[in-house]
Amino acid sequence: MHSAEARYTALVDQVEVLYSNEQFSTALGLMEAESGGLDEWTAELAHLKACLYGASGDADSALRTLQAASATGAWWQPSILTDDDDLAALQERPEFQELVAVSGERAADDPLPPLVVLPAVPAVGVVVALHGAGLRATHSAQDWAGVLELGYGLVCVESSQRMSPMYRTWPDRERAADDIARALDQLPAELNGVPVIAAGFSAGGRAALDWALTARPVKVSGAVLVAPAIRGLPTTSAETLSPATILIGTDDDLLEVVNEAAVRLTSFGFTIERLPGLAHTVPTDFSSRLEKILS
Repeated sequence: MHSAEARYTALVDQVEVLYSNEQFSTALGLMEAESGGLDEWTAELAHLKACLYGASGDADSALRTLQAASATGAWWQPSILTDDDDLAALQERPEFQELVAVSGERAADDPLPPLVVLPAVPAVGVVVALHGAGLRATHSAQDWAGVLELGYGLVCVESSQRMSPMYRTWPDRERAADDIARALDQLPAELNGVPVIAAGFSAGGRAALDWALTARPVKVSGAVLVAPAIRGLPTTSAETLSPATILIGTDDDLLEVVNEAAVRLTSFGFTIERLPGLAHTVPTDFSSRLEKILS
């Protein structure tokens, strides 16, 4: 991950902690001090800043922030603006509705080739990793790199579904399946014919789970999911999966969602590992956990 992307990720992580603690003015000050050189993320940072203003009750500043970014060419998939509780006070304003309309005209999907890394030995399988909301294939490459030492190829798929210029996620199941199929069509010869493991974090974990259970676009041998943002499940599983593992922290906001689906998930053969003290992130000992799961 290049330095600007690492700076952006670190800034957002800090701001989200401050937001969760309702330290809105502190978060705004941090963004003012640390946003220099992050022009690629103008739209994303403007939305985050507007949400901080909105949450603090300053709707006028929220609107001005979005308008200023829009004037430079920034855009947001309309639901990002219209469905956000922090921007609720703006919904009836004509200027905001105009902003939404302009964003809708600019919004566009953007299919990208997968990031592929081969192991040093002939591949015993391939892990196809889907990033979380707002993350990129480069994040998946970092998080799942441990599979390479186990003899697996690593294919990191980037969603074509853009919610803003740099923010990608997996809201639509069919389009997620299309993105996965497109990536699989581009596999190098070394990874053809080996077992496929569906993998993912957060929203990507949900998309990987959908893939594993429905066998769309193709059947997989197993699934490894970290903090999947589960949203509905099939009534049956298309395949018997091995491995079939879900890792979730006890301090993760998605733990309740996973627990609510636990009976169905275990009926599909999944083992759910609840990691003490872990929040919504990949565990620091993830490589060693992958070795136990995939060996």
